[in-house]
Amino acid sequence: MDLKKVLNDIVHEIKPELGVAKVADYIPALAKADSHKFGIAVTTVIGETFQAGDAKVPFSIQSVSKLFTLTLALREVGDGLWKRLGREPSGNPFNSLVQLERENGVPRNPFINAGAIVVADVIVSAAKRSRHDDPAGNILQFVQTLADDPKVRIDRIIAKSEADTGYRNVALANFMKSFGNLENEPEAVLETYFKQCAIEMNCVDLSRAALYLANFGRDPLTGDRIVKSEQATRINAIMMTCGHYDASGEFAFKVGLPGKSGVGGGIIVVVPGKMTVAVWSPGLNKQGNSHAGTIALELFAAKTKSSLFGTTGRKH
Repeated sequence: MDLKKVLNDIVHEIKPELGVAKVADYIPALAKADSHKFGIAVTTVIGETFQAGDAKVPFSIQSVSKLFTLTLALREVGDGLWKRLGREPSGNPFNSLVQLERENGVPRNPFINAGAIVVADVIVSAAKRSRHDDPAGNILQFVQTLADDPKVRIDRIIAKSEADTGYRNVALANFMKSFGNLENEPEAVLETYFKQCAIEMNCVDLSRAALYLANFGRDPLTGDRIVKSEQATRINAIMMTCGHYDASGEFAFKVGLPGKSGVGGGIIVVVPGKMTVAVWSPGLNKQGNSHAGTIALELFAAKTKSSLFGTTGRKH
């Protein structure tokens, strides 16, 4: 299969979809993104990298970071994490307070905001125990290592913008603290959460960083064990069912691969045993996922016949 041609064809076919959707503007620093941008990159388990479009342009990964913090939390506490978190789709917006109240401060899954805040709390506690009290720095170093790129960074302007406007996340954190589901003070946990969401990288970095999930928890290029094989399987399962919030079922229906999106316009997708695919286009659909990126991944799954459920219906 000529993956370079597949990516170039997608860049050509996706052009009519660029600029038609709005970028996230509830975080002021994200409102400056250009909705006409589009990048796509693939990294295979044998170390080949293919890219097209704006694949080397850095962007804020936002909720895609939840994939990496979930990995860190599972490494730290294992299945004990699920005493504080569910594993079911939410069926509600990613920042819903109503659902959290109804379920006594236990988030439905680790990819909605409340769940990711609990995961951040685990990482803050781990940093305290190790006396390396820089949890956001620990997350960044982990992602830099996975991406094999020390230039991956935290965008301090975006982190501050999130902190200045994250009132609902503050409410979620305080609400869970009232139920005893945060070990640390909400302010410290939220500082880590806002910084992790402000990690900036490009599509090539992102596809490389997630490669361990395409290889049963082991980085195939370094041989390093990142998580246990069964943990990698579970992360992929949660990506499939919860990775696109209340559009997760639609994404599974149309693309048929585990994926995680972010309101910065990035999406990472895993083709188990074969490769990872990262796309970025800042214009978002009504569920907060990349409009062009989602269509591009439909095209990719159809052209490569990589859907886990067989051939997809997207015309190409």
